[in-house]
Amino acid sequence: MGLPGASWAQNRIGHPVKANDFLNTMGVCTHHIQGIDSTAAVEAGLRYTGIRNIRDDGTHNPALIADLCTIHSATGAMVVELPVVDADPNNIALTKAEYDQLAACGAMLAAEGPNEPNNFSFKYRGATCSVRGSFAPCAAYMSAELAMVHGDSALAGKQLWDMTEPGAEPDNVNLQFLSGFADVANLHNYVKGNHQSSVADNQAWLAESTASGPWDGMAGEYCRSTWNKGFAATPLGSACDAIPKVTTETGWPTDGSITPDQQGKLLTNVYLSAVKLGWRNTFVFMLFDENQGPWGFFTSSNSTSTVHPKPLGIYTHNLTSILADTSSAFTPTPVNYSIANEPVTVHDLLMQKSDGLHELAVWDDRPVGEGADNVTITLGASFATVKVYDITLGSTPIHTFSNVSSVPLALTDHAMIVEF
Repeated sequence: MGLPGASWAQNRIGHPVKANDFLNTMGVCTHHIQGIDSTAAVEAGLRYTGIRNIRDDGTHNPALIADLCTIHSATGAMVVELPVVDADPNNIALTKAEYDQLAACGAMLAAEGPNEPNNFSFKYRGATCSVRGSFAPCAAYMSAELAMVHGDSALAGKQLWDMTEPGAEPDNVNLQFLSGFADVANLHNYVKGNHQSSVADNQAWLAESTASGPWDGMAGEYCRSTWNKGFAATPLGSACDAIPKVTTETGWPTDGSITPDQQGKLLTNVYLSAVKLGWRNTFVFMLFDENQGPWGFFTSSNSTSTVHPKPLGIYTHNLTSILADTSSAFTPTPVNYSIANEPVTVHDLLMQKSDGLHELAVWDDRPVGEGADNVTITLGASFATVKVYDITLGSTPIHTFSNVSSVPLALTDHAMIVEF
């Protein structure tokens, strides 16, 4: 889901983002193809959280691909599946068969390039793509996959998301530029930065921005210069901002560095920050706690449809329940709202539902500071009913105001929704 070619730039005076479009950006990584997450558990997890997209491993096993089709049929979730890269010299042919099967059942969101070739080397046409040698085989593979996706009538209209970690290239084969390799930049800009052991203020916001930091962001992968060898890339600024981009992995595990409550607040902030800053899709790693660690929205999965949400699962459920909508077939109505003296850690995103209701998400990305940031939302006009939701407390309003043109909020470290 997500909207190819759509601009997520949202100004206070201008058109809101459609709530349905926002919900279509939300994704999560699953490990059904690895045999870890059962079909029933994935379906239950998606139904509860309201997440609309999943990302899973590549496979040339038609039965496993059929399982992804079953998940789509049961939940409506769209699928991004990694390519088949373990079957050289038949990588492209098998990937085409994989994607054609997904597309035939209506489940395919987009194609994707190889996963982190700097960490998981692969072969193409007998040559190994490796950070210790050359990324020329990576470039050749991406060119071939792009030609396959664009030339396959069964995949008409589908885009190819790039391989991840192009900034690791040891030789300058120009993978930091999309031209000829992919349609959309693909990042693993984990909100938990490299070697980071504690959360900081504006953690989610900065990880989604082009600011330098411990995360693998646009700067270092596609913009400024590559992080490994410093090869020139697209300059920071408007040219970098215009690059279409998705996140296929981000997250922070509940491994003692943060609490489950902090994880839930931080990663719902990530979903909101991503859309505000122009990301088309965001996939959080993972749906369930599993052998790779406690990254999940839920504790470990099993073969049943019973799932046990962590705060991340609960807060996501509340967010998607408040914003619930299924149509983008309308023209949004502008609202001239403002937040006077907005603190640097406070951010906002105006959305609108197809029934006309506006949903203004306002979140404080301040997990370290103490106390509250008190702000006033000026709505630009008087509204008969204004409701305020706190995504950590449920999906029903915590306050209802009548005939008001402004609303006070006490913000700390998570999102609140003002509905009018």
